[in-house]
Amino acid sequence: MISPKSLPLALHYLVRIWLRSCALLFVLTVPVFADAAPPPVPDTPAGLALGAWLDALNSGDRARQESFIKAYPSEMTLDEMAQWSAGTGGYDLIEVHANDRTNVFFRVKQRSWAVEEFGRMEVSATDPVNVKALDVWRIPAGAKFEPVTLDDAARTKIIGQVVDLLDRFHVDPKIGKTLSTAVRKRAARGEYRSLAYGEVIAKKLTEDLREIGKDKHLEVRFSYFIQPMEAPARDPETDSRLRTANCGFEKAEHLRQNIGYLKFNFFGEPEICEPTASAAMTFLADSDSLILDLRDNNGGRGGMVTFIASYLFAERTHLGDNYRRADNVTTEQWTLPYVPGKKFIDKPVFVLISKRTFSAGEGLSYVLKDLKRATLIGETTLGGSGTIDFKRIDDHFTLVVPTGRVISPVTKSDWAGTGVEPDVKVAEADALDEALRRARGGQ
Repeated sequence: MISPKSLPLALHYLVRIWLRSCALLFVLTVPVFADAAPPPVPDTPAGLALGAWLDALNSGDRARQESFIKAYPSEMTLDEMAQWSAGTGGYDLIEVHANDRTNVFFRVKQRSWAVEEFGRMEVSATDPVNVKALDVWRIPAGAKFEPVTLDDAARTKIIGQVVDLLDRFHVDPKIGKTLSTAVRKRAARGEYRSLAYGEVIAKKLTEDLREIGKDKHLEVRFSYFIQPMEAPARDPETDSRLRTANCGFEKAEHLRQNIGYLKFNFFGEPEICEPTASAAMTFLADSDSLILDLRDNNGGRGGMVTFIASYLFAERTHLGDNYRRADNVTTEQWTLPYVPGKKFIDKPVFVLISKRTFSAGEGLSYVLKDLKRATLIGETTLGGSGTIDFKRIDDHFTLVVPTGRVISPVTKSDWAGTGVEPDVKVAEADALDEALRRARGGQ
């Protein structure tokens, strides 16, 4: 899946505005007393910019917000700042961690909701002062956060652990060695020396790994919140969010001339999402043709790929082979012997794909194309193949590394780095119209 931290700065504000609509999920356990005096902001360029931003945001006054944007230029627009102010009701400043003249960490509480956020503002070192970075992260209940900065020793340690994990765990040892060697050379040239903040070096390493490895699964993640030593078990809140999102199924409808249309944007946990998928596939089973819209599908659980694919084949069918480096074992993947409801058999299937289609979304597309069970329409996909693991580096950093490969039983290959090519190339915005034209008898 693609995270908000990988988006340009201007888009971060829009993403955060949407995230705040879910703020009631995070109820703080530490009370903040209304009559407590706010801490003073540091007398530094970063501190003064923070104070000016809070004053403008909290005022709710568009003119004052416009004045701030003119005084402290950034990628944030006036409309985005106004929406941010309306969505939070403004902030009460709780805590400030001054790091240097151009950087400040802070903790705030939304005025509209019982939500605390931890943030970082960075400004330019020269006049006029520009806002180079402004990010906030909601503080989950009980989470511990640290205002992390990196010196030379800390950077060297992080980079060393990243390259070591790539050598040890990447599904292709040759690619793992290529990645680690390239990162070591870039570090030796000093390309990471000026990166003092965790999210900045994580972004840079991610960009470098993806450029070298041609795999969007590669990622270095950073969090100011201390990460657990072991991955937490699935919790009821996660399951509830899956159900609230309808397990990624956005639309299931019958279009004119009895064409089934199913749009789903991720593959959820099978234990939770199989009933939703079954209901959707059964609802559309009597259509004369079926369109699966994966243009916004960013991946998910491989088990759900198998489950959905099983509705499209009458006989038990070999879908692929899963290889894992850790145990050097290849496991065959077949359609399920039974799925509830009614299958969609011996009728045309069209799959819509785009340059956003990723991972498991690519997997289903690739399988159906190779087995000649569907016609793919749209754009070449991102190119994230196989299974991944999350390797903890320390309390704040995690490496996402491909550790397995999904191999087609037909072509004996995968789509890592290259993406899945459509059978019919059209702009993704035109893919549905093209599929409908073909489903209605057009060539």
